[in-house]
Amino acid sequence: MEYSQEIKNRLKRLEGQIRGVIRMMEEDKHCKDVVTQLSAVRSAVDRAIGIIVAKNLETCIRDANEKGTNAEEAIQEAVNMIVKSR
Repeated sequence: MEYSQEIKNRLKRLEGQIRGVIRMMEEDKHCKDVVTQLSAVRSAVDRAIGIIVAKNLETCIRDANEKGTNAEEAIQEAVNMIVKSR
């Protein structure tokens, strides 16, 4: 699978968010603020996982259709990836 610049940029923003959380900890910010930011990071990671799985599934289904094979295995694999990420 080829990863788009959009998803790479999304992950770079996440990287920046994590650095920001570490900086907050080093500055002894209130734990509520740190946890709030960590929750935002977790949500962003979940969205990134969803996008990657969806794009992968789209590619797998397209490939299965072109080859005339059943896409059910690709669909099940995508579902398993989503379940595993939780």
